[in-house]
Amino acid sequence: MGKRAFNCRFLAALVVSVPSSLFVPLQQSQAQLFIHVYPNQDNPTNQTLWIFSGSSSAIGSGSIRTGSNNYDVPDSWQIATSDNSGNIFDANKPSDVNFSLSPLFSSSNIKDIHSVSNRIPGGVSTNTIFAASATNTPTLTIGSANRTISHLYLDENSGNPDNMGIRVSGSNFSYSSGNSSAWTGAGILNKPIGDFFAGTFRSATTGARFAANSEGSVRVVVNSQIITEPEEYALASGLFALAFVLFHRRMMPKKQRQ
Repeated sequence: MGKRAFNCRFLAALVVSVPSSLFVPLQQSQAQLFIHVYPNQDNPTNQTLWIFSGSSSAIGSGSIRTGSNNYDVPDSWQIATSDNSGNIFDANKPSDVNFSLSPLFSSSNIKDIHSVSNRIPGGVSTNTIFAASATNTPTLTIGSANRTISHLYLDENSGNPDNMGIRVSGSNFSYSSGNSSAWTGAGILNKPIGDFFAGTFRSATTGARFAANSEGSVRVVVNSQIITEPEEYALASGLFALAFVLFHRRMMPKKQRQ
């Protein structure tokens, strides 16, 4: 086997040996609304981190409520796997519960904002993930108005796709058909990652009216692993580079090294 072929196989094996969680996938198309769920880094056993991104447009008129704990299409949607073969809840299945999204950080804490924005899928800019008006919890913008997403509505729907929805702070948030919609920001929910199945879920036939399409307009991606800190990305890259240099030096002919 030639040196070049051996080098290629060695490097390929080295890349495979690096944990996949150290690499950030490309950001999905912004034609949909996305929620990425991770174990909370500070309390992975009991809490999850919910990151909101993406944009859409309202397919109908309606109002997003402040605290109602029942399903309604203006602010809730059914969610399941792409073929409706599985639901999102694995354990401690909720029954019409509004879970509070607690503060992740202060909007003035630039270090924390920069850290999270660098760790989310796609590594998009801080301005894309955290709107100027976002303080501690995710922010929903419809048309020219915005409101804090204060709660997530979760409901296990036996025999059918499970239910999910959002609730806002203040008063009900009305919108009209054709309004642009987007959400940004992140919040912490007191429900562990083990209560969810890992995978990608989408809104089923019955979807929220503030999103463009009734099916697949909202995507929820549940990740079982904690988001790696930027410092860990740097460490992995450094170790890879060091291994490459050491290997290259070892393979050089003795005369060339001299």
